[in-house]
Amino acid sequence: MSAIRLLVLGAVRQHGRAHGYQVRNDLEYWGAHEWSNAKPGSIYHALKQMAKQGLLIEHETAPSTAGGPPRTEYEITEAGTEECFRLVREALTSYDQKMDVKSAAIGFIVELPRSEAVALLKERIRGIEEWRSAVTEHYVPEDGPEQLGHIGEIMNLWIHTADAEAEWTQGLIARIEGGAYTFAGEGEPFVGILTEGEENPYATGERHPGDAR
Repeated sequence: MSAIRLLVLGAVRQHGRAHGYQVRNDLEYWGAHEWSNAKPGSIYHALKQMAKQGLLIEHETAPSTAGGPPRTEYEITEAGTEECFRLVREALTSYDQKMDVKSAAIGFIVELPRSEAVALLKERIRGIEEWRSAVTEHYVPEDGPEQLGHIGEIMNLWIHTADAEAEWTQGLIARIEGGAYTFAGEGEPFVGILTEGEENPYATGERHPGDAR
């Protein structure tokens, strides 16, 4: 799965309707350009591609009163919303996703009902446990990695990574079950997007031809 697809769909959905530079600005505000492939060219390309695929609708806007060029605004379709939630659910349950995909899914986890988020994370735990059991059929962690020469360090890394993933997921489940955060249907959500004209303290300042479109 590509993180950029989920990030762009989720950003457009949060605005309701947004032009490309707004989407870019939000993703830089979230720091996504540091931990994913959410670079300007990738963002604008994803918007165009997903419009062609029927996940977004393009709206041509009038030029600004200040004399700026017309921009293309994007609105998520029903199919786009379904795809966005599918990607979130898949990323939350698939423990072996890349870090950028997992991070993007966590960014949109509160779009789900609280009970569903917990259920998906518990499914993630089950997947980690099954995968760990498959590894330990051939490698006994208690005997140390040396039993397999330096190649044993590979299995040792896998086990440590799985254990850390499980511990983190259990902690997140506990916080959610304990009432942390505002999930779908529970009231006013956390606002993590910039309003039109609001200064972005984390903007890269890098210019791109797509910024004006």
